[in-house]
Amino acid sequence: MHAGVAKRTFTIDLGGEQVQVEGYDYQKVAIKYLMKRRRSLLSTRDPEKVEALWQKLPKKLSVIGAKDSKSFTVDWKKVGEEEFQGARFVFALAEA
Repeated sequence: MHAGVAKRTFTIDLGGEQVQVEGYDYQKVAIKYLMKRRRSLLSTRDPEKVEALWQKLPKKLSVIGAKDSKSFTVDWKKVGEEEFQGARFVFALAEA
């Protein structure tokens, strides 16, 4: 897929927390991280834990690379209303 391009290290800055990740592109790294957070919501059965995780979801994040950084805003919805109608915990990512 990415012939000859090595994975780079990025830092995802959530404000109070920083997470080291590897990837090729700022936006794809952000989406991969957010999908991981979404999966933990979907696999949790306890409604109280789900609500606690929902409250902690990032609304803004920055992806910091070696030379550049990009900020994104995340719009979370509990139930999809557009192309993923009925899907739970969907998000839209926009570059800030």
